[in-house]
Amino acid sequence: MTDYIIVGAGPAGCVLANRLSEDPANSVLLLEAGGKDWHPYIHMPAGFAKMTKGIASWGWSTVPQQHMKDRVFWYTQAKVVGGGSSINAQIYTRGNARDYDAWEKEEGLAGWGYRDVLPYFKRAENNQRYANDFHGDQGPLGVSNPISPLPICEAYFRAGQEMGIPFNPDFNGASQEGVGYYQLTQKDAKRSSASVAYLKPIRARKNLTVRTDVLVTRIVVENGRAVGVEIVDRPGGEKKILRAGREVIVSSGAIGSPKLLMQSGIGPADHLKSVGVTPVHDLPGVGSNMQDHLDLFVIAECTGDHTYDNYAKLHRMAWAGLQYLLLKKGPVASSLFETGGFWYADPTAASPDIQFHLGLGSGIEAGVEKLNNPGVTLNSAFLRPRSRGTVRLKSADPADHPLIDPNYWSDPYDRAMSIKGLRLAREIMRQKALQPFVLREVLPGPSLASDDELFDYACRSSKTDHHPVGTCRMGHDGMAVVTPDLRLRGIEGLRVCDASVMPRVPSSNTNAPTIMVGEKGADLILGREPLPPAVFSGNRAA
Repeated sequence: MTDYIIVGAGPAGCVLANRLSEDPANSVLLLEAGGKDWHPYIHMPAGFAKMTKGIASWGWSTVPQQHMKDRVFWYTQAKVVGGGSSINAQIYTRGNARDYDAWEKEEGLAGWGYRDVLPYFKRAENNQRYANDFHGDQGPLGVSNPISPLPICEAYFRAGQEMGIPFNPDFNGASQEGVGYYQLTQKDAKRSSASVAYLKPIRARKNLTVRTDVLVTRIVVENGRAVGVEIVDRPGGEKKILRAGREVIVSSGAIGSPKLLMQSGIGPADHLKSVGVTPVHDLPGVGSNMQDHLDLFVIAECTGDHTYDNYAKLHRMAWAGLQYLLLKKGPVASSLFETGGFWYADPTAASPDIQFHLGLGSGIEAGVEKLNNPGVTLNSAFLRPRSRGTVRLKSADPADHPLIDPNYWSDPYDRAMSIKGLRLAREIMRQKALQPFVLREVLPGPSLASDDELFDYACRSSKTDHHPVGTCRMGHDGMAVVTPDLRLRGIEGLRVCDASVMPRVPSSNTNAPTIMVGEKGADLILGREPLPPAVFSGNRAA
């Protein structure tokens, strides 16, 4: 018997495995359905471009999106140790201070305000540039500035300033708004995933066992308490039960965690019965409240070889590989989306509601058009969607894929703000500073101008930013799944700790916030006093 069983070795699961096993008196078992992070593309920063095309992922898609002309979205979800942190674009953003203050004040989540969570962001961080009120430099997670920026990045900054958008050297510092370089979860020109940062240094701990390629089929509940998990450790293998002496912790992500709970009979009883699962605990909020960032993009043809597109040619690819191996720089050292910013679609918004990612090429991600000549991409995403979706079971078979419904643009406000964000991206690309680099807009194309035309374009071409959260949200009402200390409501010995517990999606990429949840969750599970609230000079108002 193990003290703690953690289901899912994503960003939060890796953090928990590290922190819970720091005390040799605790025995910890970490279970991962995916494999080890052996693939070389995982550790090369530019390998991200390959990841969206299916490497180390489940291969899931959404259900048809009824508010986007029944579009079905490819929905990459990691199936590998490290989870999303092993396949993402390595962008280190935390969100806005107001995001977490809203969790505390509007959702009633004491202890989850900005000053409470900032110390956990800092505890995680091994920042290569900053050590100040907002950043830590002693943690396990490598965070650094881009190694190989291109001149078009600087032109993009000037273009933003021509529109009145300031340059910002640190989106996680005193202010979020502006354009600038993203910091990245990289160290020594390699991806710093949660697996590399939190698991690799401690694999020799005798009280920690990490098992990969193990599918957890259900949580075993006896007399109102989670006592273990049922597993299959190979396709077609026999089912086994592993028992936990203290707690079972579900850390399988915003899709995987509600899926596992529902497979276990924990969730909305009517839905469970409809797919042949016997309800164990009627908890209607499981799988509801899904939120995600939808991405609309501009792709332009360049005036010359200003991005990394031409490195797809064999001889240049070989040179890029050699440059990376010998010098730790060049295209392979780039995350390809290391430049961006935060600005406003709604001028009355209290904090930025649009995020930009400048892609140093075209066709970087799965399903996005690649140009014949060198191109550049500018993504825009509305950060605070009002639309809410669901995760549901397709059947009682644990091997079956879930029904993922982000329900994009069910709220018309999201559609309006997203199109405004796309217009902002187009305007940036047309500024004087970018004219030496940008020849012409290819997508959406200058002939598309009206909101209806841009809506049609978005239905054809938009993509997820892979930021699902909220499907096992913290709270106090009848639709809450876990309490503020991450205990599942109504069952003892069971917690959820990952992006699914976030009541609202942060105004940013979600890897860093999920690692923060893991750090804070570890203290909650161990009954430790929380880290003292942050104290810093000035205000973090935006």
